[in-house]
Amino acid sequence: MANPRRGEIELTLNGKTHTLCLTLGALAELEAKLQLDDLNGLGHRFEAGHISARDIIVILGAGLRGAGHVISDRDLETAQIAGGALGAAKAVAQLLHLTFAAPLDQ
Repeated sequence: MANPRRGEIELTLNGKTHTLCLTLGALAELEAKLQLDDLNGLGHRFEAGHISARDIIVILGAGLRGAGHVISDRDLETAQIAGGALGAAKAVAQLLHLTFAAPLDQ
């Protein structure tokens, strides 16, 4: 079960529920794969509404690997994601929000 306080979400892939989490290592992976200089670049990119299908795959992959799953971006390209493309985009939005939002108790 995902723990939102730790920045975790759940996503159903190929009929199985998986936890995703953008750990520091996962964020470093995103910076490299998306060719960003820093995490501010990630925020600006998505606030401006510039998100591609490739971005979604890369972010979901990093989140899955951050939570300990062994899966390649190539495997994600053919995965059945609950809710389809819209479900995947919503999962990315939720994952980024939980990763960068201030904790509720502060």
